[in-house]
Amino acid sequence: MTAPGLTTKQAPFIEEVQSRGEIYIRQPYELYSEENQETWRQLYKRIRPRWEKYAHPKFMEGVRNLALDPHAVPRLENINQFLQPLSNFRAKAVSGYVPAYVFFECLKNREFPTTITIRDGKTLDYLPEPDIFHDVAGHVPMHTDRTFADVLVRFGQVAECVAEMVQGIPDEHERMRRLDSIIKGMARFFWFTVEFGLMRTNEGLKVYGSGLLSSYGEIEHVLESPEVQRYPFQLEWVVNQYFEIHHYQPLVYIVEGFDHLYEEVARLEAWIKDGKLDNLSPGEPNVSEEDLRSFLEAKKEHPVGA
Repeated sequence: MTAPGLTTKQAPFIEEVQSRGEIYIRQPYELYSEENQETWRQLYKRIRPRWEKYAHPKFMEGVRNLALDPHAVPRLENINQFLQPLSNFRAKAVSGYVPAYVFFECLKNREFPTTITIRDGKTLDYLPEPDIFHDVAGHVPMHTDRTFADVLVRFGQVAECVAEMVQGIPDEHERMRRLDSIIKGMARFFWFTVEFGLMRTNEGLKVYGSGLLSSYGEIEHVLESPEVQRYPFQLEWVVNQYFEIHHYQPLVYIVEGFDHLYEEVARLEAWIKDGKLDNLSPGEPNVSEEDLRSFLEAKKEHPVGA
């Protein structure tokens, strides 16, 4: 019998489905413990005032449109009832890590892989893995904006282009080398935009990146601290800039708007086709064997719509 509780790294339900190789799962809402619910309440209560001060207006509009409950872990089926009519996106429950190409393929199909576990209430401030607070409270409100949602779809299309392109490289060593560099560049782009991006607005710089929007401490730090370098987005810088996940970001990039962000994703694809991501600077993130394999096997059928 599976014990109750869906705490990150302490959830027997997740261990069971992972042991069966299942990526896409149901959200077993009945397993959330009172401790899990209290963790959600604490996370939401303390960050809400900082959203009001630092978050992009479109994010706050998304929070309202999703009718996020500050008192209970969200049910993804309820989230999707509000989300799909706005942007045709939906949150899709997953058991944990999703290989890179499969993740981007989900985005292309207007699905966002969503973690269902929640961090331990004893460690509210930091979690290296995503959890439902990061994924739902950090990411999903932005998905209510159709232009931003289209950015994610465009990113998925870029990944599809990469998979088709590298499969045409006859030399295996060269194929792997170039793919490693390209995935590294895509991960850096995603990190400095979707996860840790700033945007210029009529009210000044605002946060739209989910890693910032789900971090009580860093959402303030990134806009208030003199230690943070904030530069206008430059693609050649972004794809060559390594990042580390275990501390506040010392360097972030500013886009001028959602249309600008969409244009940069399209430009990223053009650069990939021109070979400009074939020899990027080394460093983080390391590209795993599983991520490489996910691109190389992309023509095999993935059960994205399952």
